[in-house]
Amino acid sequence: MEMNVMQKAEVLIEALPYIQRFNRKIIVVKYGGSAMVDETLKRQVIQDVVLLKLVGFKPIIVHGGGKEISRWVGKVGMEPRFVNGLCVTDEATMEIVEMVLNKVNKNLVQLVNELGCKAVGISGKDGTLLRCEKKYSGGQDIGFVGEIIEVNPKVIYDLLEKDFLPIICPIGFDDQFQSYNINADDAACAIARAVNAEKLAFLTDVEGVYRNFDDKDSLISEMTADEAQAFVEGGGLGGGMLPKLQNCVDAINHGVKRVHILDGRIAHCLLLEIFTNRGIGTAIRANGEKSFLNPEEAD
Repeated sequence: MEMNVMQKAEVLIEALPYIQRFNRKIIVVKYGGSAMVDETLKRQVIQDVVLLKLVGFKPIIVHGGGKEISRWVGKVGMEPRFVNGLCVTDEATMEIVEMVLNKVNKNLVQLVNELGCKAVGISGKDGTLLRCEKKYSGGQDIGFVGEIIEVNPKVIYDLLEKDFLPIICPIGFDDQFQSYNINADDAACAIARAVNAEKLAFLTDVEGVYRNFDDKDSLISEMTADEAQAFVEGGGLGGGMLPKLQNCVDAINHGVKRVHILDGRIAHCLLLEIFTNRGIGTAIRANGEKSFLNPEEAD
């Protein structure tokens, strides 16, 4: 019994330098994958984010809802169509997308509120947060899918200042105020850049980045932005990880200090990555930033 108590004390002390370092800093959490579908995991992720907030971080959640959108498109008897992995979003599909994402958004708000934190759910249309233009896939028109061209973070700063936890769904608008569906990874990166986030964390369904995907012992715990870019250009990555890693590098090149790729299927993965000396995913740091593995060394 006493040993357990001492272990708890050690865990808390190990977290101390991280709490000191990131106190009052903004951390953007891109929430997706299995952690959004499994109810137990969903609650654990929200617990993690609430804890981050209560120890002095300023977390922002950006979420998608791909699986839920596909389910509802099927429910109304429509057949999802894909071009190069992107869902073709016609007017009828866009209506469902916006409806479903707002439903997911308010469910997350409710969970945060239940855990004693005040959350506010918004989309990229609120406060003219995400302005976009039509995105083409290999020259093909895929409907109301948006490419972000401008982020106006004022509404986020206002919410953070008033001690709210912003939860954002990736719906944007164009110059004619037409609604567009935006890839949630893209939205999280653009928002992290706009608010000068200290950290951006991606919750995914993979353990992290591997030197060799078939060798599970080759997980890379940390790398610099230059190393990550070399990895992207090397062509050794699986299809889903390639744009994610490129997004990470772009975010770092625009001022985000650290990006984490985490396995959202692991309970409390956010806390394990952020508060322990050896995280569980892949951390990418800006060139010139000191190693993660020894926070006391950091500037």
